[in-house]
Amino acid sequence: MDFRDIRILDVEEAETLAKHLGELSLPGLTTLSPEVATALAKHKGDLVLNGLTMLSPQAAEALAKHEGLLSLNGLTTLPPEVAEAFTIHDGLLILDGLRTLSAEAATALAKNWGKLYLRGLTKLSLQAAESLRAHPDIHLPKRFR
Repeated sequence: MDFRDIRILDVEEAETLAKHLGELSLPGLTTLSPEVATALAKHKGDLVLNGLTMLSPQAAEALAKHEGLLSLNGLTTLPPEVAEAFTIHDGLLILDGLRTLSAEAATALAKNWGKLYLRGLTKLSLQAAESLRAHPDIHLPKRFR
């Protein structure tokens, strides 16, 4: 279900939404506290948060515990400490909004347990590309494979 009009969530609202069956899409949500991320991570279906443009390491750590598809296509940059938080995510992680990725962030993401989509990358250092290629379930644009 798509809740386009939701711009802000408190913990209680997030806990209620997390009980929703099926896909939970919150495209209007642009910020996320670690507490709200913890509540949303308990959702049992696909979690689509493509409106988020930035994410704290604490919120990323909470979201990484989500079991299943996690889409964060609104993120265009990913600091290494946020990438490191996602190493424990074992579902499908979609970060197709990223255009570039530092070698440090790439190395962290290469430790990810699940599938990872990075199909929006346009710029990548040789070191970053090598780190990502080492993971069989990371999907890159053709030019970086």
